[in-house]
Amino acid sequence: MDSVTQAALGAVVAGAVAGRKCSPKILLAGAALGTLPDLDVLISYGDPVSDMVKHRGFSHSLFVLLPFSFLLSGLWQKWRPTRFSFSQLWLLVAACLVTHPLLDAMTAYGTQLFWPINIPIAVPSLFIIDPLYTIPLLLVILASLLWRDRIAKLCRAGLTVSMLYIAWSVSAMNVIDNRVEQQLVGTPLAGQPVFITPTPFNTVLWRVLVKGEDNYYEGLSSVLDGDTEIDFLQKPLGVWPKELASDHQKMLEHFTGGFIKYELRQSNLVASDLRLGMGEQLAFQFALAEKDGEWTSIDPVKVESPRGRLAQIPNLWLRLLGNQDIDANLCHVSECPKPDVPLASR
Repeated sequence: MDSVTQAALGAVVAGAVAGRKCSPKILLAGAALGTLPDLDVLISYGDPVSDMVKHRGFSHSLFVLLPFSFLLSGLWQKWRPTRFSFSQLWLLVAACLVTHPLLDAMTAYGTQLFWPINIPIAVPSLFIIDPLYTIPLLLVILASLLWRDRIAKLCRAGLTVSMLYIAWSVSAMNVIDNRVEQQLVGTPLAGQPVFITPTPFNTVLWRVLVKGEDNYYEGLSSVLDGDTEIDFLQKPLGVWPKELASDHQKMLEHFTGGFIKYELRQSNLVASDLRLGMGEQLAFQFALAEKDGEWTSIDPVKVESPRGRLAQIPNLWLRLLGNQDIDANLCHVSECPKPDVPLASR
């Protein structure tokens, strides 16, 4: 999640744990602790692919954060004595640190909660920026500063609301997952990998990816849709040359769970992570090889994707409300390509 959200969550968690001993300084400390794991963005791993894949690694691991919270609590108690016992202080520090990766695990890219075991954990039910999750936390912090005698109660209420919103997001994702599963029964894509994640800034409209053998299928489904059948668009996955070895390509395949496409752009082979973005506007794209007679691996180069158009925002809103004349590219369905194979028995 974004830094503002993580800071707000850290502050509210600190207030909830501190109870009657809470103060604005504790909220500030909680906000700082809540953003601390993301300082790993300052570390360069040598190339853009490694920087993306290894972010949310050791600094987000429960195996690192829990021991680190003991060390940090001990130093805090030694140099800045507080009214907290060591166990209370450790619980506050640990809670602020650990809730950061746990929240990140609810987004499309997840996090390596058990680093050094290289298994990203992701339940992609939240977009990386979600005002409906963040704003209540910010309001709780503001209210806590105005009514300081009620800080603990306000923070606990805010934390409860945040957990209820996460529960809603998981429930909504399961609704969409059931729709996809039912639609794919009896089609060539039954049993194929599926990736479901919310569209920007909400948990009502969901983006659905289905990975086939040579193509992937992209569609939108809103919780408010009257017709639950998803109108998929078919797009090519491309292929990675079998004769070409690349550690970075293997890293991306593992990191994306196979939701990756390859395109030849001029003389470069570009790998795109399909999980974050929409249509052709994908956030992470890398040139990994070039062709000059034969394929040759190159040092990864990040490729900028086309910027989103402000004109698409009204279409996104209409689609969210259940207008099914808008497709995964946020254009009118009549103007967009259709699949070569049927995705449902009609």
